[in-house]
Amino acid sequence: MAQTILVVEDERPIFDMLAFNLGRAGYDVRSAVNGQEAREAIANGRPDLVLMDWMLPDVSGLELTRQLKRDPQTREIPVIMLTARAAESDRVAGLDGGADDYVVKPFSPRELLARIRAALRRAGASADEVLTAGRLRLDTASHEVTVDEEEIALGPTEFRLLEFFMQHPERVWSRAQLLDRIWGGNVYVEERTIDVHIRRLRKALEPSGYDKLIRTVRGAGYRLSLRQA
Repeated sequence: MAQTILVVEDERPIFDMLAFNLGRAGYDVRSAVNGQEAREAIANGRPDLVLMDWMLPDVSGLELTRQLKRDPQTREIPVIMLTARAAESDRVAGLDGGADDYVVKPFSPRELLARIRAALRRAGASADEVLTAGRLRLDTASHEVTVDEEEIALGPTEFRLLEFFMQHPERVWSRAQLLDRIWGGNVYVEERTIDVHIRRLRKALEPSGYDKLIRTVRGAGYRLSLRQA
């Protein structure tokens, strides 16, 4: 599947040039001409990378980048800032604001593509990890869950739930928070759907005894804990 790049750019000639070069390089290109459209595009489908213009009609690209990097749901998306602002102070502000790279206009399409590939490699490397809780092991790269090397079969939603819990041990998450983080903010399902998938996850973990890790916190939600009940 082609990687998706969201281009946040309000100047049509620049967008057309970017779309042509990105499309020829095999990327799926989406567009937004302002901050509102960019937020809606991300909510409707997380891109693999964002190319961000600094000067936008409704909000600066720098401020939009800061917003994305503050949000737990979007902070891992690589952002490359494209701007005519070449001063050192602007570069520092862009990178300090959370941009993963900073490219000054006019730029070489070949250099930009190289920077995009590098940013995507870095993002992919950070996404692949092995999570553990006692003898329970979850490998995000191979999509395998094991206990003492015995594989545990999980559905895709149960895998995402377990991965999220293992990334945030001991913290209590409400049903609404889990829906936002597992299904995404643009998907509308009943909060009780979480209970169904929690039951499936516990059932899959039960033979190993690790179902007890997933605790119900009455009136609050769920958490993963290695502590004794």
